[in-house]
Amino acid sequence: MTSSQPPVAKKVPHERVQHGDSVGDEYFWLADKENPDTIGYLTAENTYTESRTAHLAGLRETVFGEIKARTQETDLSVPARKGQYWYYTRTVEGQQYGIYCRRAVEPGEVDPPDTGDGAALPGEEILLDGNELAQGHDFFSLGAFDVSPDGRWLAYSTDFAGDERFTLQVKDLSTGEVLPDQIPDTFYGSAWSSDASTLFYLTVDESWRPYRVWRHVLGTAADTDQVVYEEPDERFWVGVELTRSERFILIDVSSKLTSEVSFIPAAEPLAAPTVIAPRRQGVEYSVEHHGHRFLILHNDGAEDFALAYTPVDGPGGWTTLIEHERGTRLLSVDAFSRYLVVSLRKDGLTGLRVLPLDGGGQYDMQFPEPLYSVGPDDNLEYDTDVFRLSYTSMVTPGSIFDCNLGTGELVLRKRYPVLPSPSGEPYRPEDYEQHREWALADDGTRVPVSLVCRKGVPRDRSAPMLLYGYGSYEHSIDPGFSISRLSLLDRGVVFAVAHVRGGGELGRAWYDNGKMLAKKNTFSDFVACARHLVYERWTAPDRLVARGGSAGGLLMGAVANLAPDAFAGIVAQVPFVDALNSILDPSLPLTVTEWEEWGNPLENPEVYEYMKSYTPYENVSTVDYPAILAMTSLNDTRVLYHEPAKWVARLRDRSPRSDVLLKTEMEAGHGGPSGRYNAWKDEAFVIAWVLDRFAPAGG
Repeated sequence: MTSSQPPVAKKVPHERVQHGDSVGDEYFWLADKENPDTIGYLTAENTYTESRTAHLAGLRETVFGEIKARTQETDLSVPARKGQYWYYTRTVEGQQYGIYCRRAVEPGEVDPPDTGDGAALPGEEILLDGNELAQGHDFFSLGAFDVSPDGRWLAYSTDFAGDERFTLQVKDLSTGEVLPDQIPDTFYGSAWSSDASTLFYLTVDESWRPYRVWRHVLGTAADTDQVVYEEPDERFWVGVELTRSERFILIDVSSKLTSEVSFIPAAEPLAAPTVIAPRRQGVEYSVEHHGHRFLILHNDGAEDFALAYTPVDGPGGWTTLIEHERGTRLLSVDAFSRYLVVSLRKDGLTGLRVLPLDGGGQYDMQFPEPLYSVGPDDNLEYDTDVFRLSYTSMVTPGSIFDCNLGTGELVLRKRYPVLPSPSGEPYRPEDYEQHREWALADDGTRVPVSLVCRKGVPRDRSAPMLLYGYGSYEHSIDPGFSISRLSLLDRGVVFAVAHVRGGGELGRAWYDNGKMLAKKNTFSDFVACARHLVYERWTAPDRLVARGGSAGGLLMGAVANLAPDAFAGIVAQVPFVDALNSILDPSLPLTVTEWEEWGNPLENPEVYEYMKSYTPYENVSTVDYPAILAMTSLNDTRVLYHEPAKWVARLRDRSPRSDVLLKTEMEAGHGGPSGRYNAWKDEAFVIAWVLDRFAPAGG
């Protein structure tokens, strides 16, 4: 084998037998990460991909240069106030990671300090420098970052492998000393007691499911820590947090369909957790503390959720604050001493609703663009009349506003800059336009599509297009801005997002109709969007590339089998393409928790047959596929590397004429390589490959 020849994975007989169905899986051996042949195969695929994309090296450097030039590398987030400090993050040109800082509030200071040119603020205190922590490591990720209520201690956790197992440490911010308290193998999330004597944190089980909450007393050895809560049901994940009011520690327990929340008074860290409402199958709820009550956002008899409350002293029945309104999906509630702010979704767009508690009328914040995304930003204070929000659209860069909750007035604190391109061309939003199309699915359902392009792009099917999709877990792909996307738009590429069922764009029913035994709607919706965009003359099949990642990678593999003629290329990042085999194995990370999303094929023959009929790896055929770029990471714990590796091996075997590439990050996790410059290079690699599908017009 040479780098100019595609690798050929060996075939080792292996049989899966389930519900009387026998299926051969000749690439099962690739799941053995310790097998030298596995690493050898992945290395050979990387070498082949490097060879096949060598001609794009110049274009990759050009695109990377464009992303870098348009990004203000030395920059500073809008400081958020907490007590007597402003907290913020800044970046420095040439450095991969953020620097976490704070600065004391000056006498009479009300507005956040001016971020200016992104330089360090006078009098700042560096809490953590990610660049220093990352030294000597190929990968770095920060998990917890939690300052104690008194501002003295910082709990933080680090991952240097990409496997999302973190080492938790505590830093004394008054001296800069890192305490010897070091706790390995923790998960995201932590919570402090009121007096900062006690820290609560999470650990995972053998399937990498967060299932235990621990209590750590500062200054004691980790092996003396006590388990506060343990969740035996493998369907449920556990989380822990301190309420904004700092009065309660919440233990959140949730599956895909059911929730249960317990609380511990933050001033009584040794107290046992008290359940707010016992779990009931199919009832989801979340909790926010507000004065004498717990606010309950729930779906009990309310498909798109309603808002209620129950007393802090003796939680029991729920009193409704906001009735259920079909089509208006309530997402979350933020409680402040004099206001509530509800995040919601209606007509495919996000929104914010303000509820004054002084008897004033509620109102929805208004925004001028037809497509946009809006949501809460950093709101650290409980006793405040100012709500910080983030706003973006497909043409408007990320923007931070402060809203005076009493008047509704919005004050722009920062619009993240887009610098001129390497040729000196400034970014002007008016040079671009965004559109909303509606495709008709096979069953008559109207599916929204969001588009952005340069003004003047022809509608004669000559324009190249990149169509993105996800469609799982009620996760919505909302309209947003991207600097790297400009490298596509400025070359005449139209970018579109297909808001397919399985996501949450149009409420809970939109999600329910794209999961379990309705999962195929996700895939047929995406194909319907692709066909519609061709019909409406936005593009042509030989000018259309599809892209998706994780569960969106499953979507990519499914549509490749369903409609290979509809696309010129497909980018599948960390793709969940061997879904049936994974969901059949309860020892794998996430499997049991996923049964409420996909169904349980281990016990249910109908689910087994249904999943078998769409899982990409199971359905690779001998047709000619569009060009495929699959990307994965060796240390990914969410979608294991062997799924795309097996998929690519089978594609090569059954469709040898198809152009298929596999790129594996050998030192990374689910999110790909760490560090912003590495991430830009990774994105430049994808963009160059996509543009090459459109050659010669795309280059």
